[in-house]
Amino acid sequence: MARRFLTADDVRREHSGAIVVEEGTIVTPQALETARELGKVISTAKGPYVPPAPDRGPDAGAARRTLPNLPEPVDGDTQATTMIVTAVGKNRPGVLAELTSALAEFHASVHDISQRVIDGYFHLILVVETPQGMPFGILKEKLEALSRADDYAVRVMHERVFRFMHRV
Repeated sequence: MARRFLTADDVRREHSGAIVVEEGTIVTPQALETARELGKVISTAKGPYVPPAPDRGPDAGAARRTLPNLPEPVDGDTQATTMIVTAVGKNRPGVLAELTSALAEFHASVHDISQRVIDGYFHLILVVETPQGMPFGILKEKLEALSRADDYAVRVMHERVFRFMHRV
């Protein structure tokens, strides 16, 4: 079954206050937000728009049964934690310094770093180990708070989640 997507641009182009989509259409979160801001209602022929159930593929059930559940660690875990920090955005002097300064405040150690700059935009990946007893959630919150909508975005995930996410 072919699926259609409704984007924020589609919502802006629609001149009426109501947008009717086909069953199974995927409306992006940005389209929903734009419709709400512009006072437009998104619906189907049968009623209000309801996001379709995600298509997890034929192996989804087996993966859920066989792969261990690996949530991010809870605060209070006293083990040293390895995390993956990614940052993407407009390149400017000081971005790497901001991230490493925040890590230094928590005595975290950078084990590996990869950075690429293309046409004024950077992509940075850090493999970081936190000291024993450092709550994962606090450092994650501090680093992700460095994100700015007009500059760059920072995401932090536990190394186990990152590793298993790329295995699936």
